[in-house]
Amino acid sequence: MNGFLTLFYKELLRFWKVGFQTLFAPMLSTLLYLLIFSHVLEERTQIYPSVTYTVFLIPGLVMMAMLQNAFANSSSSLIQSTVSGNHIFMLLSPLSYQEIFTAYVLASVVRGLIVGLGIYVVAVGFFELPLYSFAWIIAFALIGTALLGALGIIAGIWAEKFEHLAALQNFAILPLTFLSGVFYTISSLPSFWRGLSYLNPFFYMVDGFRYGFFRSSDVSPYLSLGILIVCFLAVSWWTLRMLKAGYKIRK
Repeated sequence: MNGFLTLFYKELLRFWKVGFQTLFAPMLSTLLYLLIFSHVLEERTQIYPSVTYTVFLIPGLVMMAMLQNAFANSSSSLIQSTVSGNHIFMLLSPLSYQEIFTAYVLASVVRGLIVGLGIYVVAVGFFELPLYSFAWIIAFALIGTALLGALGIIAGIWAEKFEHLAALQNFAILPLTFLSGVFYTISSLPSFWRGLSYLNPFFYMVDGFRYGFFRSSDVSPYLSLGILIVCFLAVSWWTLRMLKAGYKIRK
């Protein structure tokens, strides 16, 4: 397992060395979302009884930041290796495609959890946030960041330049996270848009994660977790196939 541990350590160092960009910048931008929305809508909106809108907003923003950073970690690492041409050193090493997959996904999970924990620590310093079940919170945080880490590998392999990756983030990942119920509950939506929300896997990540805090959700957390596990297994299978075949990697 020395090769796997070395690659995993390298991926941790890659985002840690530029922590202001990869960790503190997303924390700051997410906290700015919290500041602006809480200021504008705090007195005008209430989702759950005895829960202010700002408190309702915190878990969704934490999950949104974790997902976006987990995806960015694996995808940016692979596209940088492709553009610079140094991915050849990984191919020459005695690493199996399973070890490559696991190292990239675990590094993405770590980065996502660090960002999410940082936002949570700052937020609870100013707001009293309930915590119903730590187990549900951890379960959805892990499955969500792992799923986005695997998706990031696919995106990083598929993209041939940074513009391709930026387009995927701006036109797919960002809209799906914003429309996942971060700022609202889908029960408040018209039936047509509510039905579309059920097709968005990001919704189940946010809804299940929020359940761990408030013991309230739009769908059963067991259903959400089951759907996400199936999605993760499907994405992982496809990612492993791409790595095994050397799709766009072995040229």
